[in-house]
Amino acid sequence: MSLAPYRQVLAVPGVRALLLIGMLARIPSTAIGMTLTLHVATGLHRSWAEAGLVTAAYTIGVAIGSPLMGRLIDRRGMRPAMLLTTLVQLVVWSTAPHLSYQLLVPAALVGGLLCIPIFGTIRIALAAMVPGEQRRPAYALDSMIVELSFMVGPALAVLLATTLSTGTGIYLLAVGLVVSGATLFVMNPATRPEGQEIPEVAPPRRSWFGPRLVAVLIASAAATFILSATDLAIVAMMREAGAITWTGVAIALWCAYSLIGGLVFGAIRKPISVLTLVAVMGLLTIPAGMAPTWQWLLLLLIPSGVLCAPAMVAANDTLSRVVPPASRGEATGLLGSAMTAGTTIGAPFAGFVVDHTGPGWAFAVAGLVGAVAVLAALPAYRRAPALAPAPA
Repeated sequence: MSLAPYRQVLAVPGVRALLLIGMLARIPSTAIGMTLTLHVATGLHRSWAEAGLVTAAYTIGVAIGSPLMGRLIDRRGMRPAMLLTTLVQLVVWSTAPHLSYQLLVPAALVGGLLCIPIFGTIRIALAAMVPGEQRRPAYALDSMIVELSFMVGPALAVLLATTLSTGTGIYLLAVGLVVSGATLFVMNPATRPEGQEIPEVAPPRRSWFGPRLVAVLIASAAATFILSATDLAIVAMMREAGAITWTGVAIALWCAYSLIGGLVFGAIRKPISVLTLVAVMGLLTIPAGMAPTWQWLLLLLIPSGVLCAPAMVAANDTLSRVVPPASRGEATGLLGSAMTAGTTIGAPFAGFVVDHTGPGWAFAVAGLVGAVAVLAALPAYRRAPALAPAPA
């Protein structure tokens, strides 16, 4: 495997700094869900179901707000979106430790609705800074950074909550979010290729929101559905096997499989559609439920695990080729909403299957449902015109 594509991407002016800031800025964002859950369950002494409701409110807010923030970036640039969302995050999370449970639910919804668009910002900037033929390795690098952020963020949230307090953890979360937003405000990464100005009139949605993009959104939702369901199924199977203390290792290895897959995928030249990757990932998830021991589970997760990051990379790469630069913010927000929807549905779906049939079946059913969803999107993907070479 040649690392030349990655060296070429990192040689583009500004990309190294963007990726580094993207990694650090995402850590507070990835810690929000765990921080809220622990605060409600242990800080406010409410039930785990009530903790899940607060997290769900935040997630719903993110799903609704992502396209809106993306459109704001398209029409006004990066800084107005960063200023607005950073101020809202400061207010929401600096007051959250003092709120009752009844007020924390709507506060979490507002926090999600106007969350700092860090994930979308980095990807929009990469599409603007990196030539079209180099975007796949660029997105692969970003995907690997996301994996690292998700390995650090929730673990850091647990550490802060258990060594200090959940309230202190929220305060530190607020600091991290504000620093992240302020840093991106000062950096002001590009949102469109050099020389292209914000058009006076936004391109009509019908010019880019076509069958191919719809298919990509469905496939992306299916991918995160499979991942979210697999995440919960891993925990359930480890618990059933009496190896709950090894759960962190299992999740970390699963993330490592994805990271390795992203590294390899970004270096290859042959294009592979996101629908193919997600369908195969779903089918390869099914055998994981047949693992006779938890050690075998770690091995059976490898085939599907290595396709996680490539699926995300392919989705973002396809979006950057079918959506014009002036609308990529909104389209990236829609992609984020689709992924959030898949994540939101996947975990409770797997939980229902685990409760009624056991964790092994959760892998099988989640993988099958994801593959079927992709199959349903295939006609729309094929009906769309062939992809043109990657534009600037």
